[in-house]
Amino acid sequence: MSQLRVSANGRYLVQGDGTPFFYLGDTAWLIFQRLNREETEEYLQDRASKGFTVIQAYVIRGLGERHPDGPVNVTGAYPFLNKDPNQPNPAYFENMDYVIRRANELGMAMALVIAKSWHINPHPERIFDVESGYAFAKFLAERYKDDNVIWYTGGDSKPGSDESIWLAMARGLKDGSHGEQLVSYHGSGGTTSATWFHNADWLDFNSIQSGHGWAAKTYKYIESDYAMLPPKPTVDMEPSYENHPTGANYPRIDSHQVRKSAYWAMLSGAAGHGYGAMDLFFMYKEGDAPFPRDGYQHWRVALAYEGSRQVGYMRRLFERFAWEKLVPYQSLIGSENPEDEDHIRAAIAHDGSFAILYIPTGKPLHVRLSKLVGKEVDAEWYNPREDSRMLSESAPKADALVFTPPSIGDKEDWVLVLIGRDSGG
Repeated sequence: MSQLRVSANGRYLVQGDGTPFFYLGDTAWLIFQRLNREETEEYLQDRASKGFTVIQAYVIRGLGERHPDGPVNVTGAYPFLNKDPNQPNPAYFENMDYVIRRANELGMAMALVIAKSWHINPHPERIFDVESGYAFAKFLAERYKDDNVIWYTGGDSKPGSDESIWLAMARGLKDGSHGEQLVSYHGSGGTTSATWFHNADWLDFNSIQSGHGWAAKTYKYIESDYAMLPPKPTVDMEPSYENHPTGANYPRIDSHQVRKSAYWAMLSGAAGHGYGAMDLFFMYKEGDAPFPRDGYQHWRVALAYEGSRQVGYMRRLFERFAWEKLVPYQSLIGSENPEDEDHIRAAIAHDGSFAILYIPTGKPLHVRLSKLVGKEVDAEWYNPREDSRMLSESAPKADALVFTPPSIGDKEDWVLVLIGRDSGG
């Protein structure tokens, strides 16, 4: 894979040849510490087969055998000798080399968060200051300058009083890669990097963590980032995780919630989307402590969660069209559109050639068609649960039409694709 860069219009990522790159990220934060080679191969093969293009992981998240959030490092190799950031452990980084390059071989970029916030903020495992943060980031960027890697500073935190260390890391990444690799900032839940760094010259694209709540309104974050100048791509790289608990009065996140957040984001102008599962975040295995057993599944079980297949279906749908042409356009929607779980999102190609709308709950949809080109409209209902298409007959284009999905009801979500064409075409 060639190095990724930002498109000329600042809205999405492209490969070296200019081909649009759909960022579809899976969250495997602890892959370097929790999986052996055979398990790594199994995981990466599965994610490649489902259509993921990015694997998101932490470089440093815990310094010894047991991480601050509980998981045990099963590889036996810790990142630093004597917990000294100036003494990288060769065994740890040789394993990291293998994982990154194997992911690249399978067609996936690695999106690497340099360090968890514990290692920068006041904490017993704090090891970085401005000088060592810069040096370590430069070391990483130099080591992986020829690999397909995307970088994040931030470590799941707001910049706060330690902003100077995060900025030093960003400089180190740019200096070590000679400015050839993309850098962003991974903030805490309910934040976007645009809040602090949108105009920073080192920030190539914006990163959102919309959080792990029920029906998180991912589109609100995308809308805000999309409206900023200069334009920069934006990705919700950490939305609600599948199987994540959401409180006593709500169930765990299911595949419908995953689909909803993904389509909401993409049709609001995102350059891609992240996926996560609670169990894969930790690479949970039976017997792990101190996790609660109730509701957690082995990481191999979590590999097969419905949502992980269905975000791949989403990518496939968008790549059937010139998705990079899409611009958010809520004026397509003539139906009532509340700001709740039934919220509808819509986008149209900038040349008016096609439009895509998403309804979370199956119901008739009133669409305004004046911006769609041509004299006729082809309508296609796409089932995002099963990756299946149901075509309807072409109809003369009117100012507005009502389209009824093939099924009606709760969690019967549908995508409506409209293609404008001249009659007889």
